[in-house]
Amino acid sequence: MLNIKMLKPYYVKEDKRFIRIVLAYQYFSLFIDDELYQFIPMEAREIIIDRNRQKVHNVFDIFVFQRGKNMVYVSVADLLQLPEFLTHLHSIVSPYYEEGIDISQQSSKEVKAIIRELEKENLRRLIDQAIDEDDQEAFQVLTEKWKAMNQ
Repeated sequence: MLNIKMLKPYYVKEDKRFIRIVLAYQYFSLFIDDELYQFIPMEAREIIIDRNRQKVHNVFDIFVFQRGKNMVYVSVADLLQLPEFLTHLHSIVSPYYEEGIDISQQSSKEVKAIIRELEKENLRRLIDQAIDEDDQEAFQVLTEKWKAMNQ
């Protein structure tokens, strides 16, 4: 279980396209299974926000957290699933927008799109299974669902 203890930017750098939240050792820490881990800048060291799309650009980057000799690797995508992370991120980024940014709403749209894609993949597998088992009735029902889903 992940919980944010502290998330403060070391500094924020901005240009026309991106807002970059640069992180450092003592400014980012997590509780992982009730143990405190400190951020260490081994791999990724910044969160990049795309101004045009108003969402996190580097979702596949990995942050490293350390407690003693133990290291834990956490992706930005995993952090975006935490409401408190989104709250911290919003408070950091909002002064750099005139109208602010709604990352949680954007993240919700992304999750819905991923769920829809997974449902499509599952339906494709079921259609393939109906073909393999020569189940014409199931094939007809599933292909009708496929047509309805893709309209």
